[in-house]
Parts: sequence; structure tokens; C-alpha cells
Amino acid sequence: MMANLSLLTSRSAKTFSQNLIASLSLIAIVGSLGFFATPSSAQDLSELFEKIDSSVVTIQTQEIVTSGGGTQQRGGIGSGFIIDDKGLIMTAAHVVHTADRIQVKFVGGETVSAEVVSSVPGADVALLKVKSLPSSASVATLGSSEPVKIGSVSLVIGAPLGVEHSLSIGHISGKATRPTIAGGTPLRLVQTDAAINPGNSGGPLFTDKGEVIGIVSHILSKSGGSDGVGFAIGIDEAKTILLEGTPFWTGFEGQVLPPRIAKMFNVAQESGILVERVLSGSLADKAGLKGGHVKVEILGKNLWIGGDIILQIQNTVCKTSHDVCSIRETVDTLEAGEKVTMKVLRGGKIIDLSVQL
Repeated sequence: MMANLSLLTSRSAKTFSQNLIASLSLIAIVGSLGFFATPSSAQDLSELFEKIDSSVVTIQTQEIVTSGGGTQQRGGIGSGFIIDDKGLIMTAAHVVHTADRIQVKFVGGETVSAEVVSSVPGADVALLKVKSLPSSASVATLGSSEPVKIGSVSLVIGAPLGVEHSLSIGHISGKATRPTIAGGTPLRLVQTDAAINPGNSGGPLFTDKGEVIGIVSHILSKSGGSDGVGFAIGIDEAKTILLEGTPFWTGFEGQVLPPRIAKMFNVAQESGILVERVLSGSLADKAGLKGGHVKVEILGKNLWIGGDIILQIQNTVCKTSHDVCSIRETVDTLEAGEKVTMKVLRGGKIIDLSVQL
């Protein structure tokens, strides 16, 4: 038996050696024809990083928390990016919305105080303002999240776990529309597998051309750290919500109700828009829309209830995010002096509301 095993081993070794030589020869031929990428041909993003990094800032926050009859300060860290030379900075709402003190640190190490210009928690986007920019800072180039294709390269720069100006690289791995309505705009998300950790929130999601296509918002994770499933708010929606004046559609926040939850609210149609928050003084406020005042969890969704449920706008039934997009396009074509009409469910009754643009 030992002799047979030795013979088999010897023959196997000889066959393996012949196959290995043949395989190496084939690899050499194929490699010479350019079928295999070598490390030297990998994309080098160092020059791009040096170009765009100066538009990224670290945001340090302090929040005064009252507990047990005393107060204490709680610190936080996030990221953001400069969008103009007048000192406007975009970030995530959850980074700054409850902060009592905000400091912005630039790439050169300069630190200045900042104020919140606008914060929309429903969309998780916010706008900060600093009095002036240091010479080390630059303005980010805002692109569009709409044409970005799944599989394209994505870059995240921020302060993960407090390590400032860290770069992570991945790909666009998906796109989604969340049922949240922020300022009347359905919230679109861009998914990436680039590493995102606490401290990255509010930072920019870049393309490999250096254009910002999203504001880093949140991750899905079992470990608490990056598991490769991160989401950014699409920059198109962020610009609409934060920068495009105060038209009717920026006057409320809400959610498209899934059919099961709509039935719980006795909505006769398939769905509707639950109005959770109405901005004071906005046209939505002038129209008479009422927001919610009680926070509850229903089927895993956190909702502010007690407010109106919009059933129709301009005779279009509000059932899906697609309907809301169509309604917005219709409203945007109206001239000053024309009316926006709505049917809402309030207190078990359907009432009509309208507002003049």
C-alpha cells in the first residue's frame, strides 16, 4: 500500500508540475496582452483627494442636557462641506439640530463658530453659516444625484470616529426613495458601500470627478460600525429643500402612509400624506394645514400623529411618492395669484383647503 501511495504521489507531483508550468506560461501570455490589471494601472485618487479635501469641514457640537436637576454638556462630532464663498455649509440635520454651540474646523486647522440657517430633521439636511472662510478652504462642486449609475465609484471624506479628513472609497450600490416628504419633496437616497462610521454624518458623498452627489446620513449595521450599507441624501433634494427659497412645498414635512397604516387612520383611499410638521409663516401654514403633536411607533415607523392627512392636491390623489412628484411639477407651473387646492382628512371629516400663491 505504501509503495502504491508513493507511486501515486510521485505521478501526481509530476502532473501538477507540468500543469503549473503550462498555467504560468498561459498567464504570462494573457498578461502581456493586457487582460490582467496590475497594481500600477489601478485608479490613483490622491490628486483628486488633494483637490476636494479642502472643501470638507469637521463639525464639533456641544449640547447642554438637563438631567436629575443638574446640567451637563454633551459633545458631538460630524462633517460638512462648503457650498459657496460666503460661508454656507451643508451638513446633516441630526448633527446640529439640537446643538447649543457649533464649531467648524477647516482643513488648515482654523476653527470658527457657526450658526444654523436651516435644519430639516425630516430630510436630515441642514445649512450652517460662518462669518468668513480661511484661505485654506475651497468651495465644493455640487453635482446631481439623478444621473449617477449604480456601480460607479464613490468617495466619502469626513471625520469617522474623530479621525478628520479620512477618505473611504467604494461604489454606488443602489438608489431608493424614502416615503418621507420634506418640504413637499419625496426624499431620494443614494446607497454606497464606502465605509461610513460615526463622525462621517453630514459629510459629502463625491463622484470620481469630485462632484458632491449626496449628504452622508445614516447606515444599516449589526455591528454598530460600517457594514458596507450606507446612505446619503441626494444632493438634488438637499438643494431644493435648503436653497430654493420658500415656495409652498417647503412649508411642511410628512410621510406617505403605507396602505396598512392608512387603514388604521380610517383613510378611505389607499394612502395619503400624514402631515407631521408645518413651518410657521409658510404658505402651508397660511393654507391652514395642521401638523401632528403626538409621537408614536406604528408597525416599526415613528410618526407624529394628530395632524392632517392630505388626500388630494390639485385634484391629484396622494398615494405614492410618484404622485407627489407629479403634484410638485403641477404646482411649479402655477403663476402668482393662482390657488393651490387640497382635500384633507381632519378629525374624521374631509375638508377643503386652499392657498393663493
